[in-house]
Amino acid sequence: MARKEELARQWERTIDYLFNQRPAFERDGASGYKPGLGTAIALDKLYNEPHRNYRIIHIAGTNGKGSTAHMLASCLQQCGYRVGLFTSPHLIDFRERIRVNGKQISRSFVMRWVADFHKRNKSGLNPSFFELTSAMAFDYFAQRNVNVAVIETGLGGRLDSTNIVTPEISIITNVGLDHQQFLGNTIEEIALEKAGIIKHGQPVIVGHADEPVRSVLEKEAKRLYAEIKFAQDKPEVTGATHVDGMLRLTTNNYGDIDCQLTGDYQRENVNTVLTALSLLKRLKYRIQLDAVHKGFAHVIDNTGLMGRWMKVGEKPLTICDSAHNPPAFEQAMKQLKNGGYDDLHIVLGFMADKDVETMLKMLPTKAKYYFTQAQSKRSMSAKTLASHAKKAGHEGNTYNDVATALAAARKNANENGLVYIGGSMYVIGELLKHIGYNDNLG
Repeated sequence: MARKEELARQWERTIDYLFNQRPAFERDGASGYKPGLGTAIALDKLYNEPHRNYRIIHIAGTNGKGSTAHMLASCLQQCGYRVGLFTSPHLIDFRERIRVNGKQISRSFVMRWVADFHKRNKSGLNPSFFELTSAMAFDYFAQRNVNVAVIETGLGGRLDSTNIVTPEISIITNVGLDHQQFLGNTIEEIALEKAGIIKHGQPVIVGHADEPVRSVLEKEAKRLYAEIKFAQDKPEVTGATHVDGMLRLTTNNYGDIDCQLTGDYQRENVNTVLTALSLLKRLKYRIQLDAVHKGFAHVIDNTGLMGRWMKVGEKPLTICDSAHNPPAFEQAMKQLKNGGYDDLHIVLGFMADKDVETMLKMLPTKAKYYFTQAQSKRSMSAKTLASHAKKAGHEGNTYNDVATALAAARKNANENGLVYIGGSMYVIGELLKHIGYNDNLG
């Protein structure tokens, strides 16, 4: 018992060091954002450039990069590869960010690695939370002998600390207006930041891009002699319906695919993944049709992905979704407005640095609202949110925490109604903690 208690204390100290003693955008906002690759490169050298020991697929984009990364990792895993997966942010546990074949990095490894970093760091490097976490992931994947790692950028691409890698392919899911304070005020400026992950001579797949984004990406790919393919031009996915709790997608070359992720917006992400898999097959990856089907059908089981149009309760049906910027929120609201329920109850909380006013205009008019806030200093207060919502024509009560707001919504809803919780990854994280949810992949 004493040993367990000491390990628990050591884990708390380690997490405190990572979260509270390192600058972190997720906690601090702008003051925790450290653009530039100098520290990331120095950290990489400190660990003998571990990312050079395996193949890499690098993914950027405004929306969908997390879903795309998890679906691609799941398919490659089913194809027999040992797959590293690095994503952010986490919803419940830090260890969600770093996985091998879906299994979370162990607490013991994280504790040993942070202790070892202190010993190695003789030059006094002062990395951010994300810089240190990226270095940990790269080293972990090397130690676990992965064949391929699917790496998701944090913010942007060009100056993101993951951008020290040379991937076999890069993927840019899409480009929209988000994080303008860091990436640029225009869509062209943001597109150029995302295009920063394109590497000389290495192919890039773009999920969806209209003008002027398309021209920016094409120009950058041409400059770097990189083949560029837009998944929207010759779409693999030709249709989508909901069947037996799955999203069934009709495709040109892969037959009917049943996907465990059921958000309507996943159609575009699946199209991007299938386009990527076809390119990987050309690059001599072993891509088997049956394995691809299993990868999509078991993406949540294989990777532990949470918070994407995720059912967390029944009678009333209760759905949470992580859409938190206008392009993603518009897609989620479109699915919500499709109906299929007696009454609609919406629990909302946003970060203060988001374009909340634009998203509030997208909300359904016939719904009851419950305004709340995550326990983060970046959160918009429930009262401020309610004030903005009233100006947009939506009224509701305010709640100081997600659990209380959820309880009120479920109590008021008809058993054939629908309760939706969203607006922020942090709101979703607190919801999942409250209901005691965690993935089953350790």
